[in-house]
Amino acid sequence: MADGLVHAAGVGLALTGMIQVTSLTGRLPEFQSTSVWIYAIGLVAMFSISAVYNIWPVSSTKLVLRRFDHATIYLFIAATYTPFIAHAEQSAFITALLVFIWAAAGFGVVLKVAFPGRCEPLGVLLCVALGWSGLLVYDAVFSPLPATTVGFIVGGGVLYSSGVVFHLWDSMRFQNAVWHAFVISAAVFQFLAVFNLVSTAASAAGKDAERVSFEPKGATKPRL
Repeated sequence: MADGLVHAAGVGLALTGMIQVTSLTGRLPEFQSTSVWIYAIGLVAMFSISAVYNIWPVSSTKLVLRRFDHATIYLFIAATYTPFIAHAEQSAFITALLVFIWAAAGFGVVLKVAFPGRCEPLGVLLCVALGWSGLLVYDAVFSPLPATTVGFIVGGGVLYSSGVVFHLWDSMRFQNAVWHAFVISAAVFQFLAVFNLVSTAASAAGKDAERVSFEPKGATKPRL
């Protein structure tokens, strides 16, 4: 029951966040706008699938749902990185970074869907490593961001990593609810980082559009 309440809150917050952040994408370039939608869909998908799996009664269906619940974690990590990579200065390195992040997430999906219940330590290690891999590209992706945005990103990462302790602590009472409460808190922190990024970019794009609209069209220099 406690876990169900936590998941209900998580799904509600995810849907609200999706509406809020995607409403700002109208003035963004196509790639950046798409990256925000990828993040928002990943956010809702992770919490929705997790809710279905954790509330479902013990059965063979629950075991199948478990595969997809664990697999979407990797996809959500990649989806969270995507808006930040999309807003970085584009280059061959940035493109390769995006491909690497999604390839690593794809490997995690295969690991959980094709080999359920196996290599659990490797699965947890891959989640943590993928989540903190942004430190390796800090200068290219995150250093241009405001300190507040970076703080939200790091705070979310710390909460995710701290929650892993409770995820592995099977004997603790309310262990699953506590673990998912950490996940929701971390997702809120990183949502705020994405929202700050998108709202700033949308505001800048709006100002540029207004400046262009006020420029006189077809104006010519006066002849002397």
